[in-house]
Amino acid sequence: MRLGLAANRLHHLSEDAALFRWLRACEPGIRELQISLHVVGRTYDAIAAAGMLAGYPGLRRYPYGREGGLMKLVAEVVGVDHDERTLDGAIYLIDPVDPSSVFPEAAALKRQCVIHGKPYITTVASARDWIELERIRAGLLPDPAADRLHDLEGQTLALIAHDAMKPQMMAFAAENFDLLSRFARRVATGTTGQRLNELAWSRGWPQGRSWVHRYQSGPMGGDAQIADLVLERRCQRAIFFEDPHVARQHEADIQLLERAVTTVTDEAVCITAPAVAQRWASAAAERARRR
Repeated sequence: MRLGLAANRLHHLSEDAALFRWLRACEPGIRELQISLHVVGRTYDAIAAAGMLAGYPGLRRYPYGREGGLMKLVAEVVGVDHDERTLDGAIYLIDPVDPSSVFPEAAALKRQCVIHGKPYITTVASARDWIELERIRAGLLPDPAADRLHDLEGQTLALIAHDAMKPQMMAFAAENFDLLSRFARRVATGTTGQRLNELAWSRGWPQGRSWVHRYQSGPMGGDAQIADLVLERRCQRAIFFEDPHVARQHEADIQLLERAVTTVTDEAVCITAPAVAQRWASAAAERARRR
């Protein structure tokens, strides 16, 4: 597996910064899985200065962001001439108030990951979760240190889908209904929530009892309501099927939710594409069986 890696300045400034918290937790898994990390210049320099991943052959240095490093990751998510430079996804640890987090190359990295069904990982919790589930897919035993992330019975899950992505959300929920029902609570925006409740009732969920709690529709502020839950640590996971091809009038609300997730980087996991969500669900179910 090949992953792009970048972190905003805040996330590698100190020894307890987000980048290093993730590496301390996941370096053994990175080595076990032999993940190739294609790392933008300043992030690479910070890893080297901290003495982490020392001697690891899968670490590749890219130019600084101002010299096109992040732009190169975007091209490699899409795919370039050489297979060894085609990325399977990207980890971009975002500081939501860093201006570079909204540069065109940052937006393009997310968009191309979503379009190509590849993981776009922006928080420490998401990055830890992804490494653990790839370990499970590789047949390795669950890491007890990751149990907190997989205590679904103690978590709230947000299920959100733009209009063009609602059929994929319904299909995903139908295929993984038992797994999603393990969450202590599920929340959704307007129409998506209504359709999910109808699905649940058709699957035997008690009539008149909501499977998901419905907030307002996205354009009416539902994304902002769920962002508030995230900020209050009352929503730990979001599965957000975004349509990257359509301009949306409530784009600011969508960005608000995404910024809320990155603000609580150690607490919130976000998934933005159906293929990635299904990969997560399959591995999460397998991890539960092994535990």
